[in-house]
Parts: sequence; structure tokens; C-alpha cells
Amino acid sequence: MLLGTWNLENLYRPGGPYGPRDGVVYEAKLAALAATLEALGPTVLGIQEVGDPEALQDLVGLLPGTWHTALSEHPDGRGIRVGFLSRHPLDVVSDTQTFPQRLRAVQSDDSADPTARMGRGALAVRVEPDDGPQMWVAVCHLKSKLLTFPGNRFQPHDEGERARYAAYALFRRGAEAVTLRSVADELLEEQGKERAVVVLGDLNDEPAAATTQILHGPPGSEIGTPGFLREDKGDAMRLWNVAQWIPEDRRYSRVHAGRPELIDHILISHQLLDRVAAAGTGIVGAAEPPPLPSVDEVPTERRDATGSDHAPVWIRLGD
Repeated sequence: MLLGTWNLENLYRPGGPYGPRDGVVYEAKLAALAATLEALGPTVLGIQEVGDPEALQDLVGLLPGTWHTALSEHPDGRGIRVGFLSRHPLDVVSDTQTFPQRLRAVQSDDSADPTARMGRGALAVRVEPDDGPQMWVAVCHLKSKLLTFPGNRFQPHDEGERARYAAYALFRRGAEAVTLRSVADELLEEQGKERAVVVLGDLNDEPAAATTQILHGPPGSEIGTPGFLREDKGDAMRLWNVAQWIPEDRRYSRVHAGRPELIDHILISHQLLDRVAAAGTGIVGAAEPPPLPSVDEVPTERRDATGSDHAPVWIRLGD
């Protein structure tokens, strides 16, 4: 089976403030997304930036075969949320937005009101494939590094404002990573050696970032380190980021200001480590690395773009 994550980028029906301006552009976007999905052939796909649930159904209507969907009930202020596309039925086990106990609210802007919630909920489902054991999968979309300033500005008034809002974004992304790790703990139940658990999504930072590494759990045994082949007590609670198994020339899922970066991730429990046959980005078996546009600090300029500014990230699981 093929398991993946993909940020669909502004999946809205036309006519609103964020989606395509007209039906022609909308149909082109749906066609481009559907073509990628058909070529990718996922069994279970975590998705981000679903602005209109109806738009997701429009997309599913273009795909061959039977698909099951699940969406978080906790969108952000723009209405975007996370969800799943799956060849198999999905059983929602968690849809979380609130920070876990003992994690205090964080400052998210210059106002005096901190927040104790994720900007977009994290959704977890149980999947029972016809040809394999059941697995638990959580999808997320953490706070972006692209900054928005008061009045929906994308440029700061001064460098002090830029620095503050970069810190606010980091505070929130860190707290959201802690919340997601709490979801992972509930799914793992310290049974990661026997239970197939996957945490995936748009983490909005690269593999070595402190916020990304919060999700690993106990330190040690990362893929590519000397400790990887040595089992220990932490294995039952750990998650392993498959980034190191992606070929180096394809180890990116977005291009920002001309710089490729891997900000979409798949992390797996110990039970799945020996089942990963391959990992990659873009289309499975493609001759070239993913052809992505370079994005800048003004994401609204892409509201009429077809396709997505992210590449899918995937793993193929064997027996």
C-alpha cells in the first residue's frame, strides 16, 4: 500500500476571498490535482488546506474507484482544515485542537490575548486495509513560517515587528507540535513495537528543526544514526521520520524563494520500520524530481494557480 501526505493548496470552490476567481480556473485546478492523485495512486493520503468540504467532494468525483474521506471539524480563520482520502473506510478516533494539560497558552500576536489552541485541528483515524493489519494515522498542518501581520499584511512595518511575529509563529508551532505529540502518545499507548502508527502532514519546518523533532519522542535511534539498529526501551514510544530514506535529490516538498525544503513529513512507529519498501516525493517512479514553483512571502498571489505548490510525500509499505 502507498501512504502519503499532500498539501492541496487553497482547495476552495470559486467566488470566495481565498479560492479561484472563476469556474474555469477552478476546473483547471481540480483537473491538475486529480491527475496527480491518479498518477500517485495512494491507498491512504493525509491532506491539508481543504477550504470547502464541497470542493473535496468535487475532486473525489473526478477520481476513478471508490474513495472514503474524513475532515477535521476545526478549520482555521481562512476555513482550511486537514483530512484524509482513503481507499478503505476510516474510523475517526480523535479530532483535536486544544493544547494538552499543563501546556500553557502562547502569545500569537501583539494583542494581550494568548491562545491555547492549534490553528488547525489534528485529525486521527483508524484504517483497516483488506490486505494488512489495522493502523492508526494522524494528520496535521502546523503553524506556517510565512508571517502575516496585523491588517492581513505580508510585510512588517519594521524589523522589530518582523522579529516578534517570527517568534509568535515559532511559539505556536512548538506548542502545536507538543499537542500533536500528545495525540501520537494516545495512539501509540506505548505499544509502538506492535501497533502501526503514522503521524504525517505539513509540519512547516524541516527535519532538523526543533519543532519537528518534538514529534520523535525519546531521543536516539533516528534513521541514519549509529543507534538506529539498536533496540531499546524507547522504541515502544518513538516515531521515526522517513526523511533520510527519501533520495537526496528529491528530499524536498516545497520551494521557497528558490530554495528546496522538506516541510511535509511522515513519521512511523517501530512496527512499520521493516515494512517501508520505498520513500519519496512527487510521483512514484517519476524520472525527474518534483517540478515545483518557487513561492514567496505573499501566498495570496497563487489563488488562481493550478495544482499545488507542495509535492506529495509518500512511503510504500510491503509485507
